Amino acid sequence: MMESFPPGGLAVVVGASGAIGGALADAIESSGRFADVLRLGRTTSLPLDLLDEVSIVAAARQVGEHSAPLRLLINACGFLHDGERMPERSWRHLDPASLAHSFAINSIGPALLVKHFMPLFARDGKSVFAALSARVGSIGDNRLGGWYGYRASKAALNQILHTAAVELARSHPQSICIALHPGTVESGLSAPFARNGLDVQPPAVAASRLLAVIEVLTPTDSGGFMDYRGDSIVW
Repeated sequence: MMESFPPGGLAVVVGASGAIGGALADAIESSGRFADVLRLGRTTSLPLDLLDEVSIVAAARQVGEHSAPLRLLINACGFLHDGERMPERSWRHLDPASLAHSFAINSIGPALLVKHFMPLFARDGKSVFAALSARVGSIGDNRLGGWYGYRASKAALNQILHTAAVELARSHPQSICIALHPGTVESGLSAPFARNGLDVQPPAVAASRLLAVIEVLTPTDSGGFMDYRGDSIVW
């Protein structure tokens, strides 16, 4: 696992206190391919809050001062619901504050990760910036409607990553920027929406599948939108 990366680099997982983020960090560590795996989140020893650019700048500064070059960053953060907000079932439920919150975490926060972390990638050899998106962010695949804020903010994330991939290729031609759909993972995020017959994956299984996709990525895949099987998803 992870043998496509030059050995001895630094891996960063944003959202490592969550179910899928923690499983990704554990799996990356167990691969033994990286000199260090840095776990970032609002409650980690080095805090990073996607709603606070100052914390993103501080974390990026620490990464830039690390002795190992940055090779892998995975953003596993996302917002679908909380105790006050649920996905909209109709346009009747659209609320400006809820929409802004979805975009702040699902789109703007990852854009700030691009801004402050992407310049830190090693310029030679494979490096990957991956963000967990969602199939429901696909405009072409939207046949059910609803979930306005989540769908729109994930679609915006996909556009941000695709645009960043174009710029990344100019200075880091061997690096990759990718949007990944992890499927439905057992977590507090998915629990209210799990249905009988739905393929719900334990976090460790989902992490293993995502890392298997990342392992075989090449620069020609940069800017793409893939699921956990490595299949492309329509924009």
